[in-house]
Amino acid sequence: MKDGLYSIHVSLLDGNTGKGSGVIVFRNGVIRGGDAYLYYTGSYTVQNDTLKGEVIVNRHTPNRGEENPLFGERQVSIGVTGKTYPDGRGEMEGTALVGKLSLFFKASLRFLAEVD
Repeated sequence: MKDGLYSIHVSLLDGNTGKGSGVIVFRNGVIRGGDAYLYYTGSYTVQNDTLKGEVIVNRHTPNRGEENPLFGERQVSIGVTGKTYPDGRGEMEGTALVGKLSLFFKASLRFLAEVD
């Protein structure tokens, strides 16, 4: 996986509804990113085009009207696995631990820009 800025688009699975989009930076094993309500921090490894990582998601902005962030109000721990492709795309699946619930999701990544 190339270090850089990526777009990320997330959809919940297993009958749960919810989608989210943001940007995320992968650089030297460190993950940083966010969207309109949430920010993400974590770490990852890539071996043979297989991505594995851990991410913590936190809120930075309260709800506005009826909009609701993908994982709700609390801090969320996420484990992810995925595949990276030479053309700058990637796919991930993961499990978000939201209180006593486990929410399964898939995400698509698209390379946007290099980072220093």
